[in-house]
Amino acid sequence: MPQALNEHLGHDGAVYPDSYYVRLAEDRLMSTLHSQGAWQPGEQHMGPAAGLVLAEIERRLPTDKLVSRVSFDILGVIHSGEFTIDVNVIRPGRTIELVEASMRHGDRVSIHARVWRLQASDTEAVRGEEWQSLAAPEAVPPMPFTDRWGGGYIASLDGRQGADARPGYAQTWVRSPYALVDGEVDPPTAAFVKFIDAANGLAVRVDPATTFFPNVDLTIHLTRVPEPGWAGFETRVAFGPTGLGETASVLSDINGPIGTAAQSLTVRIGEGAK
Repeated sequence: MPQALNEHLGHDGAVYPDSYYVRLAEDRLMSTLHSQGAWQPGEQHMGPAAGLVLAEIERRLPTDKLVSRVSFDILGVIHSGEFTIDVNVIRPGRTIELVEASMRHGDRVSIHARVWRLQASDTEAVRGEEWQSLAAPEAVPPMPFTDRWGGGYIASLDGRQGADARPGYAQTWVRSPYALVDGEVDPPTAAFVKFIDAANGLAVRVDPATTFFPNVDLTIHLTRVPEPGWAGFETRVAFGPTGLGETASVLSDINGPIGTAAQSLTVRIGEGAK
């Protein structure tokens, strides 16, 4: 490859595809500038990285079971450039299974994920939830997230946010025209998950230029398979007095609420985005 190991495709002004990644081999991929993170230019954003890790599970371990929970631990900087995705079955089963995957840069793992997949059944007769429905995307004003955040991933998003947004609370819709991998169709759940880590930047309590508050994990619970397209968030952010924080979101697709997401934050005053 013409790029160095730790550089996004397109970092030098060269043409790059309208996707977050390019596949190099069965288990090896390379990031494009569309996946660039918001805190540092030489890293990937967790949003598309999380979507990709789940997509590789769905692609390499196909099943008729449904994704119920995905938990991601971020073990360090998600470096740009080439990387490997490893996939493994931890607990096989006919009705319930636990699988895992990791993103690896040489010998160093940056993301470790575990996914519960459960047998589908007809529960329409008892269907229900207590979550608030969001206003439809077309009824919500456009929101340019690039006014606050940098990086190629944020620039790739089409966002809309309710007028009642305030520090620590927002109702938001997000979508993107870009697939995870060039020339490939996103699996349905991964297509939705690639947006969820953006929640931590949707209802910020303080200016990210003065305070550092990245998440160290992301846990998503789903009640059905998402519809592709818009991903909706009702997001609340809390900072405690000793450097801990949480971003919690109720998630929706165009048909209504679909689950929840939570992110554990490390809050550091005076560091801010580089």
